[in-house]
Amino acid sequence: MPSIQSLMRDKAALSVDLSAVIMAATPDEPRVLTVRAVPQQLDGLPSGPLQSQHRTLEMGLRAWVDQQTELKLGYVEQLYTFGDRDRADTDYRGAGHALSIAYLALVREARLAGLAQAAWRSWYDYLPWEDWREGRPKALDVIAPALKAWVRAGGRPLRQFREERIELTFGLESGTWTDERVLERYELLFEAGLVPEALRDAEPRTTAKARLAPGQPMALDHRRMLATAIGRLRGKIKYRPVIFELMPSAFTLLELQRTVEALSGVRLHKQNFRRLVETQGLVEETGDTTTETGGRPARLVQFRREVLVERPAPGLRLPGARRTDL
Repeated sequence: MPSIQSLMRDKAALSVDLSAVIMAATPDEPRVLTVRAVPQQLDGLPSGPLQSQHRTLEMGLRAWVDQQTELKLGYVEQLYTFGDRDRADTDYRGAGHALSIAYLALVREARLAGLAQAAWRSWYDYLPWEDWREGRPKALDVIAPALKAWVRAGGRPLRQFREERIELTFGLESGTWTDERVLERYELLFEAGLVPEALRDAEPRTTAKARLAPGQPMALDHRRMLATAIGRLRGKIKYRPVIFELMPSAFTLLELQRTVEALSGVRLHKQNFRRLVETQGLVEETGDTTTETGGRPARLVQFRREVLVERPAPGLRLPGARRTDL
């Protein structure tokens, strides 16, 4: 039977943190809100421990975001619970499990303030291989040969298994790219030792034997959380109108298309996209126009909220997998 002292040690070894993946978007870039407690640290997500005065998990999360950025959250949903031992805080190796409950929040980009150094950054600063808008990402010029070397290093027993995983996530041979597999791609790079977080979290710590994948690392497990959130949002915009949480009250169809492209990481056919939006009945004209596009006056539209009661899954039914020119 365990002693009281051992039970207290086990209890002390378990902590609960609340983290927010707060996303915004412009017609050109998907954005994530990052913070740094001190300038020398890596970028991280707004987060803090669950405390006794927090009546609910979500209220605790909103309190930390308000304190660190002075940003008031609107749409929030629980994303995932991360609890791998020793992967939460590498400065206290061996301290035990730290549960981190991550939330996805969608907002319109706003000026930031607060106690921490807060800034809006592009998703693709951290995961550049996810952006196919200008063609095959240059990051794959590093990733592809490094993954093939990882396959060879596994020897015959692991070779087929690793090849299948790489094909499923990156589609290096078939040229098939599934935009929602963001977390699977990051986790594969982590397992292959191609991201700095994998070297940092290794037991014992190791140095890179292969050229690391491009992209900035993040504090703690936060790049893993970001990958999870991107995959969730890319899937969600196909069957729920969450894209309009990121849009201003009035916008042009071109702005909507560019925003969807920024989130999905691929270019869309203009006429097909407009036909899709019209068929789904997602927007309605406001009666106003804008000349900010630089050409002919463009009609302004707004989200048509009646669609929420007209059918159960009103989203932009974009294809989940695409052929890419590799």
